[in-house]
Amino acid sequence: MRILIIEDEPGISGFLKQGLEEEAYAVDIAENGKEGLEMALEGYYDILLVDWMLPGMSGVEITRRFRKEFPSTPILFLTAKDTSDEAIFALQTGANDYIRKPFNFEELLARIRVQFRNQSDHQLSLTLGPICLYTENHRVEVNGKEVILTQKEFALLEYLIRHKNKVCRRSRIIESVWDIHFDYDTGVIDVFINSLRKKLGLTKDNNYIQTIRGVGYMAREE
Repeated sequence: MRILIIEDEPGISGFLKQGLEEEAYAVDIAENGKEGLEMALEGYYDILLVDWMLPGMSGVEITRRFRKEFPSTPILFLTAKDTSDEAIFALQTGANDYIRKPFNFEELLARIRVQFRNQSDHQLSLTLGPICLYTENHRVEVNGKEVILTQKEFALLEYLIRHKNKVCRRSRIIESVWDIHFDYDTGVIDVFINSLRKKLGLTKDNNYIQTIRGVGYMAREE
């Protein structure tokens, strides 16, 4: 499961990222409202943790714009505001829940898990041809038969399927899947792509993961 934290205080975002990654979540951080909205609209996240007060764009405005495109993705507000009116306003804007700063990490974790549990009745399954990926239990099937993937292989496949029929640049893949934000040999992606193709039984006739020369890869479905 992938979480986007939109928070301009590095101490808070760093603390949350470390704690959530220890719980096996994949985490990205945006430090201002504009960047946060752009990342959120990529549609790659299972939940957003959004600070109320942000430079560039408020958490409320992010929620309003995001809800137009993604009506069901959970949003949890992080707020220093402590009045009932503010909490009600956040929920009316489109947030699913809120937690007041300073907060206990275990409480935040519990609230995140509640949101995922609420989603489980209509749990996400992502498809690409005969490939079905279940984000809740990290299970992948091809024609109904389970295929065992490593954590990174699963994350890479999930990223490609979420961006189905779009070219995924190598630099963006390495940032999103490996969480590397500096110059790095992206050849590691090729190794994992080859492994995925073998495990998924992809051939030239059913090549659902295509190489876009000089650019990256595309999960393609006619």
